[in-house]
Amino acid sequence: MTDDLTRLVYLLAHDETAEGPYDRSRTELLVRAAALVDLALRGRLREDGDGSVAVSGTTPTGDPVLDGVLRDAAGHDWKHLVRRHRKRTLTGLEDRLAAAGLLTVHAPRTFLGSRRVTVTDPAVPAAVRARVSAVLHGDGPVPDLPAVDAALLALATAGGVRSVVSRRDRKTHRARIDACTGRLAALAPGLEKAVRGLPTTMVAARGGMGGGG
Repeated sequence: MTDDLTRLVYLLAHDETAEGPYDRSRTELLVRAAALVDLALRGRLREDGDGSVAVSGTTPTGDPVLDGVLRDAAGHDWKHLVRRHRKRTLTGLEDRLAAAGLLTVHAPRTFLGSRRVTVTDPAVPAAVRARVSAVLHGDGPVPDLPAVDAALLALATAGGVRSVVSRRDRKTHRARIDACTGRLAALAPGLEKAVRGLPTTMVAARGGMGGGG
């Protein structure tokens, strides 16, 4: 799972003090976006001429989270797929990471509370943050970066993970972040647009717009 984007993005968003993601509703959308980028990088999702998403191939990926996204992706647009079944996707990812021994899941403190999650080894998310920081502060040409690293920086920025990309970082390194996000257009123009629009999507979702599932 070294370059599993959903796993890497989740670890970036994890807040040990909060015993879970820095903001669960925002992380649901961020993880969904990461899954879409991951599947596009694998060649399993592409964009039709009308902007809708098409699925390539029928072989399972072996990742139940990604396979769940693939099952009903065809015919929708990227923005809709970021919102679709996002709660289910995040919970499924946490269960998968717990089964792999990376997380420990605890019951909510209250009946209506969110599940509590701790990372088994704090060095793991620290290493992911260091990886993204190296991309952000590096001076190597963006086209030469591994696709996963460029996508990680784009997603962390769009998802508002300020422990990784601060407000100052966004201003200072705007051109580098923009170039990393722009690489998504080679996968699908609509996917790049959906990632750039994540901040707006997150605000809309907090207001109750869009299906969670």
